[in-house]
Amino acid sequence: MKLFNRVLIHLLSGIFIILLGWAVFFYLGIMSEVNDEVDDSLEDYSELIITRSLAGKELPAHDSGSNNQYYLREVDESYVRSRQAISYRDSMIYIKEKKETEPARILTTIFKDKENRHYELSVFTPTIEKRDLQEAIFHLLIALFATLLIAILVINIWVFRRSMKPFYQLLDWLDKYRLGQENKPLDISTYTTEFRKLNETVKRYATHSEEIYRQQKLFIGNASHEIQTPLAVCQNRIEMLMEDESLNEEQLSELAKTYQTLEYVSKLNKSLLLLSKIDNSQFADATSININELLHRYMDDYQEVYDYKNIQVTLDEKDNFRLQINDTLATMLITNLLKNAYVHNNENGTIHIEIGKDYITFSNSGDLQPLDEKRIFDRFYQGKKKEGTTGLGLAIVAAICRQCSLAVNYRFVNNKHEFHVTNNK
Repeated sequence: MKLFNRVLIHLLSGIFIILLGWAVFFYLGIMSEVNDEVDDSLEDYSELIITRSLAGKELPAHDSGSNNQYYLREVDESYVRSRQAISYRDSMIYIKEKKETEPARILTTIFKDKENRHYELSVFTPTIEKRDLQEAIFHLLIALFATLLIAILVINIWVFRRSMKPFYQLLDWLDKYRLGQENKPLDISTYTTEFRKLNETVKRYATHSEEIYRQQKLFIGNASHEIQTPLAVCQNRIEMLMEDESLNEEQLSELAKTYQTLEYVSKLNKSLLLLSKIDNSQFADATSININELLHRYMDDYQEVYDYKNIQVTLDEKDNFRLQINDTLATMLITNLLKNAYVHNNENGTIHIEIGKDYITFSNSGDLQPLDEKRIFDRFYQGKKKEGTTGLGLAIVAAICRQCSLAVNYRFVNNKHEFHVTNNK
């Protein structure tokens, strides 16, 4: 998940919880104030009626045209003992004038006059208007909640993007940076101390990496020349010695073994140097390569070798597999997989190759036991040692796949060894 999305999700979650808590408390507070105002109005109206009743004055009409209305009746001593002197409740009442039932807030007060007679006064006000008020407040609060949430979110997105712009510019520069090539200078203007320090650190390590890369490249070139040349000279001298007719059979056998050893060392040195070049990104130039065409070209070259073991090769082309890859690396990838399928195969064995839009699979017969999936692509690992092989073929395949954003996997299916290369891009 991207940093921006992760921060946005956490920020949105926190803001949502805070605003939701505020909205709930605000709504409850407003409703409490509304109820208090209604109760105060009922108390004032109840006090007016009780005062007039005790003073013997004329009471107002039960329906005076205002929202507040009342009922007054005399009650006995037992009823008084079973009721609270003052109580509030919400209930449904029948309004004679409207001939309908409406919700109302009711205040019930029990009092007695000078003659110790008890009366129950019920004062009520229809709360249909209060309900309308509650709904209006609720809807307005929802609108305010959504507006605040969106406004805060937009402001935070703007601030985050503006503040993190140097960071994303640096990421873009690092993504396009290629070791050993001419790269655009890192020139990011920022007043943020941390970002300026980060840019300076990246520049310093990029310069250091370029220097190490240059030294490694020089070392590989020197090693290639300084080691391969003496080996070639030794091989030529041994070949000349083997042409001497005075040598007996035992001497020729020893010279042949020595020649084979030198040939193996030369091959090993070339493979290790090749791995170093791949790991150091010395094959950076990439072009669009049709793997199908490349495979056909080298299958023809290997056909005589396959015929030597009577190996049957089948090809299933489901689609064209195109890669953006260095031409040399593409050739090494295909030839190493072809060679691996032959070297580790049996007499009268089979090789099946399948190509899809974004993958190629090599499946070959061989040992009836699976290889170690964790070590199969390690350098010098071989299930069974094969004469003349260095154990670096699959390591080179894995290095090429890492360099070119490909994935290579090994499976043992139906007594066949499968190597599956997939394009991850």
